[in-house]
Amino acid sequence: MQQIHIQGGKLLEGTINISGAKNSCVALLPAAILCSNKAIIDNVPDISDVYYLEKIIEQLGGKITKDNDHFEIDCNNIKNTAIKEEYSSKLRASYYFMGALLGKFHYVEMYFPGGCNIGLRPINLHLEGFKKLGAKVINQGNKYIIKADSLKGNFINLDFASVGATINILLAAVLAEGQTIINNAACEPEIVNVASFLTSMGAKIYGAGTSRIKIIGVKELKSGYTEVIPDRIEAGTYLIMGALIGKKITINNIIPEHIESLTSKLLESGAELEIYENKIIVSQNKVKNAINIKSQVFPGFPTDIGQPMGLYMTQLNGFSTYEETIYENRMQYTKYLNQMGANMNVTGQKLSIIGPTPLKGAYVTATDLRAGATMVIAGLIADGDTYIEEINHILRGYSGIIEKLQAVGANIEIIEI
Repeated sequence: MQQIHIQGGKLLEGTINISGAKNSCVALLPAAILCSNKAIIDNVPDISDVYYLEKIIEQLGGKITKDNDHFEIDCNNIKNTAIKEEYSSKLRASYYFMGALLGKFHYVEMYFPGGCNIGLRPINLHLEGFKKLGAKVINQGNKYIIKADSLKGNFINLDFASVGATINILLAAVLAEGQTIINNAACEPEIVNVASFLTSMGAKIYGAGTSRIKIIGVKELKSGYTEVIPDRIEAGTYLIMGALIGKKITINNIIPEHIESLTSKLLESGAELEIYENKIIVSQNKVKNAINIKSQVFPGFPTDIGQPMGLYMTQLNGFSTYEETIYENRMQYTKYLNQMGANMNVTGQKLSIIGPTPLKGAYVTATDLRAGATMVIAGLIADGDTYIEEINHILRGYSGIIEKLQAVGANIEIIEI
């Protein structure tokens, strides 16, 4: 078994280059199978979620050629087979193959997707969208069979602006007959990335990045190209770290507009940020004002940054609050921060924090991906040694996290126990 070992309390300095966005890439790879020839994707992050998506594409008959972060996917021999549970259960985003296979073959057979235990995260919006396009959904225990004689465009109103449902319906609709409207669509940058990729293959998509997306179905998608956008959640994680323990850390290869909801809160709390076109330089706070945050869909404060921000609040002066509105199981990490010395109190989906509180190293667990990143930052700012278990969650979504942190001076390593 592996653990992450951190010796904390050291000021960090240097440059961190942000990788391609996990939340884009896990949709772009399934989208690639819609093309009939070759798909090229650059800036692919080196994370375990990508590994399992590769395995699914290969199971379906695709051939992947890689050169570092450059992927070429030969889709000429893609066939429709039931996706193995050993792959689909490893990550939540395996569900994007539902939309892609339904769009391409009008038939999908796969087991329920896995991923982090951060809440129920039902896929009913996805399934209802497929039904609106003419599909029939059969649930056999933990397996879904989704099939249609043909797919026809329709008006689909989402009860909630779900990123996953928006993308999955988009994947299914691009080859459907006629026009599809997704109303109350999610507006996240990752959706624009996926839509641009599909458009490069010949899809007709209008309004991606707004709450109303129009898709005009086409008969075939050919070769396509895209570059994965920078990971705004990874960037936000390291910005928070820099505001806690940084000395002019440069966070490079970012799109500042994608994280304005975070940077505005960091500035409100007194963080020292120098914001440029594609980088931000961050230093340890001198002023530490308490703040209040509520997670929202884009462009609001992202739920995926809520846990690292909760840690950040433990180091601010006075009473801060955080309210989670997206997932009901995001607060598991507070148990471990309190063990390290934090003063955090959870009431339902609301978190109250009194700071600042010094943290001491401890044995902790990464309960999910973003909680794991939070434990890493906690270990970096804590006095003494921190050991993190269940690190597979962290490696799912943070490309080269150990090497990146070592490069800015962190005492961090993976150990075998």
